[in-house]
Amino acid sequence: MESILEGIERFQTKVFPDRREAFEALGGGQQPKILLVTCSDSRIDPSMVTQTDPGEVFVVRNAGNLVAPHSAAPSAEAATIEYGIEALGIPDIVVCGHTHCGAMAALGQPGSADGLPSVKAWIETSTASLDRRDSVSGFDDDLTKLVAANVCQQLDHLRGHPSVAKGLEAGTLRLHGWVYDFERGDVYACDENGNFSRV
Repeated sequence: MESILEGIERFQTKVFPDRREAFEALGGGQQPKILLVTCSDSRIDPSMVTQTDPGEVFVVRNAGNLVAPHSAAPSAEAATIEYGIEALGIPDIVVCGHTHCGAMAALGQPGSADGLPSVKAWIETSTASLDRRDSVSGFDDDLTKLVAANVCQQLDHLRGHPSVAKGLEAGTLRLHGWVYDFERGDVYACDENGNFSRV
């Protein structure tokens, strides 16, 4: 914790003063360019990967970058997606998975999350990803194939959310799927057939 507090002090004394006007301007509202659904994994830094500033990326983070299928039950993901599209008018949603994802490793190894009941219940919302693992291309190892299949599955789940369906029908919203290889700094994007290629 000490190093984190030291980081806050460096931010307040060295970073913030040089960018004071930009931070003050954020008080007038936000106009993010994308809504990014990505993993909670501490190795993923959305602003670093996209080289964006505060106010440019509206982020949903959770274990496995999952978007549960739409239902009447409220969820943080559904509320954030709806707000991003309807209130902020975000034109692009990106679902970004990553290499070495622990949530996908657990999904691919039944029983491995039995001691973590909340995690197990959460990742089981994407068991359909297991069935489409062999339909994606662009990766060699099984775990990254599952990560990529999961990205495609979450795009399908997104299409079932009313605000997303409305935006897609109106042509005001676009969906994108990425896999980030944090060891190499590479980002792979998928086409409509689940074929991934390096950006």
